[in-house]
Parts: sequence; structure tokens; C-alpha cells
Amino acid sequence: MTAPTGVQLDLPADVLAARDRALACRQPAFTHVLTDDELAALRPGPGPLAGVPFVVKDSLDIAGIPTTGGCPTLTAPAAAHAVAVQRLLDAGAVPVAKANLDQFATGLVGTRSPYGACWSVASPRHVSGGSSSGSAVAVAAGVVPLALGTDTAGSGRVPAAFNGLVGIKPTRGLVSTRGLLPACRSLDCVTTLTRTVAEGRAALGVLAAHDPADPWSRPAPVVRPVGVARRMQVVGVPAALADLAPAHREAFEAAVARAGDVARLVPVDIAPLLEAARLLYEGPWPAERLVAVGHLLEPDGPHLDPTVRSIVRGGQALTAADAFRGLHRLTELAAQLAPVWQGIDALLLPVTPDQPTLAEVRADPVGANARLGTYTNAVNLLDLAAVAVPAGHRSDGLPFGVQFLGPAFSDGPLLDLAARFVGEPVAELAAGPERALVAVSGAHLTGQPLNAALVAAGGTLDRRARTAAGYRMYRVPGPLPRPGLVRTGDGPAAGIEVEVWDLPAGAVAGLLASIAPPLALGGVGLDDGAVVPGFLAAGPGDPAADITAYGGWRAYLADR
Repeated sequence: MTAPTGVQLDLPADVLAARDRALACRQPAFTHVLTDDELAALRPGPGPLAGVPFVVKDSLDIAGIPTTGGCPTLTAPAAAHAVAVQRLLDAGAVPVAKANLDQFATGLVGTRSPYGACWSVASPRHVSGGSSSGSAVAVAAGVVPLALGTDTAGSGRVPAAFNGLVGIKPTRGLVSTRGLLPACRSLDCVTTLTRTVAEGRAALGVLAAHDPADPWSRPAPVVRPVGVARRMQVVGVPAALADLAPAHREAFEAAVARAGDVARLVPVDIAPLLEAARLLYEGPWPAERLVAVGHLLEPDGPHLDPTVRSIVRGGQALTAADAFRGLHRLTELAAQLAPVWQGIDALLLPVTPDQPTLAEVRADPVGANARLGTYTNAVNLLDLAAVAVPAGHRSDGLPFGVQFLGPAFSDGPLLDLAARFVGEPVAELAAGPERALVAVSGAHLTGQPLNAALVAAGGTLDRRARTAAGYRMYRVPGPLPRPGLVRTGDGPAAGIEVEVWDLPAGAVAGLLASIAPPLALGGVGLDDGAVVPGFLAAGPGDPAADITAYGGWRAYLADR
């Protein structure tokens, strides 16, 4: 494409080359490629992403271009850029195309679009994943290094997994959704798709900002939330996974083994998470989609995907009582999962149970799609952060991806963990000169009665860890149940569960004054070789009070 007379494009060569690659793409990955006039109207800034070309899922606004949501009859030009698009522009990045999607962001397959069905860049027989299908294909095919998608139920993570990409789904509200054609407003998230964690982190650093004009926006806390560690090194893995295709299971087992090289793995019961995932479509949330796009479903016609129309219109049968029943059950399930998060930093899951073919989706469009959301649907319902990363290939050569999940606003440490998993460098931060690390093993642990004292003193969780070999744990008598660690030399090789807290140096003296005998502050050796101050019991413990076999205070309390 040549510029019309009088139009002078003062843009980096990389941007123009990306636009040309979009025009030449053999997949229906784009609903619109920006013209020379449209590119000339953009005003990119001089920021940290200067000259980076990107594509925008066609449910996010680019000023002057229609936002179709995958519906060709929506032709009104957008009045302004979506906030996410504007922030990337201000940082110097330049949009070159609008990306195809499952219509109205309703789907995880990438086939529900009048613009055409996308396929995985690794196999023309297999789906690309959706709803951010075109965004993923654009990055995986080398058109651009960065794409904006959305992720309400897995729409950014599924196509990332099926195309060997990194898909970052930030904490709900961390990135403004103003200028997004909604799917479920209470759950929608703007997501990034990139080839590396570092590229995604750089984009998220630009995108994340509180937007007072967006009622769903939430400012990131100045201090990490209680229980979110600076360095994540305890990862939960499912105690059982019933629904995995053989090739997926083999690839996931290999990913778990790799994760064991960068974190300590703990088996957890994910049944509450799986039930929460089923609530997204079996519960009341289809009614929220009806609120978002129901007015666009009449009259019917070839511009509407029949599966999408059927799913959204199903919300008409739901009642206010259904909504409250769903919310109540979701709250119960979140409460069931809360104790799990006290003992782990992150949860490692496959992104999907399998990767269907285009033919399999045609034969069963609802069932095949529903299965893909098994491990992704619950994440926004439960207010979690997530990042999908490549984890090698299946035995048939298809890309395979896993996801790390963490509590809300754990995005930074979660990206560090994901980077370590894929072998990217991570900057290590030491405690400042006016800070001190202290190991706790009992009543000061996250969720225990005295943890609030650490938080009130300005403490934050540095990391979950275990002692070095040779420590034993004893129950200490007194009005408050508490344990004492003793280095006897014959304790278990796997050590005892502890948490390392980062405290203001002045707070340690106050902590010391609160310790009642037989406990005292002394050096505690950790499994990573570090030695930090921690609670130790003086002298040998009472054999009748030895609780070492539990491996930690929480396990002892749970058994009681």
C-alpha cells in the first residue's frame, strides 16, 4: 500500500513493515488493517515502547475506526482510543491493525467470527484458541511483537497456550477497560500477548494505572497484600487432574518436573476452583453478557454467530434469585480455597485439557468450547492474577502452555516466577539497609493470630521457605498455642515450614520484647543456605511435645 498524495508517514520502518505483514497474513487474523491516512492520524509518544508495532483486539477502540466486536454491522467509528490503546501510544507504540476474535468475546476457540476462523500457527487443523484469536496469531506469526487481547474466561491465556506465547491476565481492574466493548463488565480484563515474559512485563508496566473514570478500575496497593511473597518459591500443583488428554497429560507432567527446578511443589485440592469455573456458564453470568451485548442480537442474520447468539440469549431465562445463588456459592468456594493460599505462593495448572481441531469444534461447538475453560474460567471469578507461558510441545508437536495463578495484585512476583520457569533473567532485590529479615514458624505465620503484629509493624512477606535439615519442632506450653524450633541435628532432611518476613530494622527490637520464654531470637538456617534471625526454643524439647512429623505448624493445627 502506498500513501495517498499529501500523506507523509513519519513512522519507524518497523511499524510500516508490520503493517505490510498484516496485509500479507494468510490467516483471517485481522478485521481491519490501518490505512496510511489512519496511521498518519496517530500521535505516538517518545516513551519506553517507542517504535513498537502492536495490534488491537477488535473489541477495543482505536479512534476513527469501527469497533466491530466481530460483528460486521457495527460500523460507527470510535470517538476516542481505548485507555489501554492510548497508554501504549503515549509510550511510543503504534497500532497497525484490529484483530479478529470470537464474536463479542464469547468463546475460547477462535472460530466464532463472520470474518473467518483462525487456526494455530503450528497446525492448520487445530484451533487458534480464542476469543483473542487474531491477537495471538499476529504475534505468533511474527506480524508484531505485541498484541492487546482480553481475558474474561481465558480468552488471552488459551490462544497464548495454543500458539506458544506469553499471555498476561492482570488482576481485575489493574488495567483500565474504558473503551472496551464489554463481555462481562465485572470480569473483563485487558491482556497482553507477547513472545517473552519481559516483553509482556514492559507492556503491563505501561498499561497498569488507576483510571478514575472507569468504575471497575482499582489502584494497585502501595505495599504487597498480606500473604503475597516478594519471591514466589512455593507452588501448588493439582493433587489430581481427571480431564487431560494423554498428550496434554504427558506435557503437563514434564512442565511440573521443570517447575520443581525453580520452586518447591505442594499438592493441593483444586475441586473448589473447578466448581467455580463451571459457574461461569452454568451459573448466572450469561445474564451479564446479555446486559452487555443483548441489544445487538436482534434481528438475527448472517452477521451473528449462531452459537454466540444462543449462549448470550440464554441469559434471558436467568432471574435475580439465580444471580444471588451464584454469588453465594462463589463466596463459599472462595472461602474453601483461602486456606490453600496461606501455604503456597502460586498455583500451576494446564491452560486447557486438550487442543481440539477445527472439525471437532464444528461437530460440537458448545461442548468443545466449554471443555477449554475447565482451568481458566474461575480465575476472574475468584479475583486471581494469571500468566500463561510456553511449556514445550506435546508429543504430536503442538505447542503446550501452562498458567501460574496468584492472588489479586501478586502480578509482579507472579511474572518473576513465570520468567524463572521459562529461563528468563529476573532481577534479585535484597532487603534495604534499614530492613531486616526474620523467620517465623508459628503464631506469626500468614493467617495466624500474631501475623497482624508483623503487618502493623510495616512487615511484608519476603518468601515462604523451609529450615535447613536438622531442625525439630516442639509444641510450647502457654495460653497461646505456639511452636518452638530446636536444631537437634537429627531433624528431617526436608526441614520445617517457615516464612521469612521483611521488617523495618527498628521493629525487630519490639518483636524481641514480645517473645516469651522458652522462645528467643536466634539464627535459623534455611534450605537455600541463608541464615536469618528467627524464633528458636532454648534447650532440648519435651519428646511428648515433638510435632516435627507434621512438617510445620499449619499442618499440626489442621490435624488437631
